[in-house]
Amino acid sequence: MQFTAKTVEEATEQGLKELNISESDAIITVIEKPTKGLFGKIKGQAVVEITKKDSVVNNSIANDNGDDKETVFLAKVLELLGLNAKIEKSFKEEKEILTLISEDSSSVIGFRGEVLDALQTLAGAVANIGKDEYKKIVVDCENYRGKREETLISLAHRLEEKATEMKREVMLEPMTPFERRIIHNALLNSTTVTTRSDGKDPLRYVVIVPNEKDEFSKPYNAGRKRDGNRHDNKRHDGKKPMGKRQSGSSGERKRNSFTFGTYLGNSMKDKE
Repeated sequence: MQFTAKTVEEATEQGLKELNISESDAIITVIEKPTKGLFGKIKGQAVVEITKKDSVVNNSIANDNGDDKETVFLAKVLELLGLNAKIEKSFKEEKEILTLISEDSSSVIGFRGEVLDALQTLAGAVANIGKDEYKKIVVDCENYRGKREETLISLAHRLEEKATEMKREVMLEPMTPFERRIIHNALLNSTTVTTRSDGKDPLRYVVIVPNEKDEFSKPYNAGRKRDGNRHDNKRHDGKKPMGKRQSGSSGERKRNSFTFGTYLGNSMKDKE
């Protein structure tokens, strides 16, 4: 059910009272928030949708009649994960944006957005069950998507200069298709470099190629593992690198850390 009031808090309180349930037993989705006009005057009203958790049955995901099944599903997943978060729905261009608001935002986002990516993959899949027209879903928290995009664009231009100066290919760390696409687009109009993607998911990565390349030089590996070591632990001359010996038996090796390799149920193949 939807409830309207001057503020989100008032609408939520009104809905919980009318449904006679506590906030912990409810799935609360903010449909619309009032906006500030000239001189701080509030325009519009807050609209929230409140659903009792017990009323969400297992087959709700497969019900094509509901336009909000991805929100209900996402709320249930968050509950199962033990993540206390509210969901705000908004629309931008042709995308539906589900913003998660939580006091524990770091757990909601995960390392480099891994948790957000996984939630978005699931929400996007659920939203498009039985749909003829594709519906793009974005799951965000504290504007992580926008901040990450700015970081990657800045990184792309720094490494563009490095590749041009060294006349060597520069390999980035493995990224999701969405993140690789940001790098490709950032350097699309570059006059000094081109880009391509190499490797296989989930370890697929972008290579920045200078137009004036030294054909005898080896690629520069700008990608690093989480522990700070390079992905390629071999020297370009084929010799073993100098350094401390690893503990354990000689045959024991660390496994690579894997990330969620697809983007949000909205994955598109990126540039080759």
